[in-house]
Formats: sequence, C-alpha cells, structure tokens
Amino acid sequence: MATMASGLRSPPTPRSGATSPRPTFDAELLKAYMKKLLQSTLQNSTWPEQKDHDRVKAWNKEIGERVKERAVEIQPRGFKYIVMTQLHENLGQGGRADMVCHWEDSDAVAREMFVNVRL
Repeated sequence: MATMASGLRSPPTPRSGATSPRPTFDAELLKAYMKKLLQSTLQNSTWPEQKDHDRVKAWNKEIGERVKERAVEIQPRGFKYIVMTQLHENLGQGGRADMVCHWEDSDAVAREMFVNVRL
C-alpha cells in the first residue's frame, strides 16, 4: 500500500539553480498587450447606471480572459497564471490594490492601469 501512495505524488518541480533553467516570462510584452486591450475596450465607455452593472462584469470577464489567453500564447509552458481584473468608478478618490507572489526567481508580474475621465 505504501508503494501505491508514492506512485500518486506529483513530480518534483525544478527550483532555482537546477541544472535545467526555467523559462522566463516576457512581462513587458504582456504589459504592452494589456495597455492596448484596456484602451480599445474602455476608451469610449462610460460608467453604467446602477441597474446595468452586468456590463462591468462583462468587461471584467472579457479583459481577464483575453489577458490570460495572451499570457499563454507568450509562454505556454512552465507557468501558472493568475489574472485579477478590477474596474472602479472614478469619483475623485484614490485607490489601488496590488498582489504579487513570487515562488521562483523566474516568476514575473505585469500590471497595467487605465484611467478614463468617463469611467
């Protein structure tokens, strides 16, 4: 029974300094894509009325899915991707939320912020 349990374990993940180097992720390439995506999606948009917040949910979902798809196109293997999208109405207040977690030396983060006087 002990041999069955050991056969179910995941293979070890390579760590920094291992003989086969991990791929690097081009975060700048993804940032450029995110900047264009946000501009094309939100440039001429206005913040919806309270009853139409489904539009904000749709923007969040579309932007998140497209960023994830592009990240996988840039580097399809060797990374797990976390995409967090937040849209907030600009009422003159400041606010920002960031999350960065690095497990390996080759991990990267790409963040982009879009401001529109209409949103």
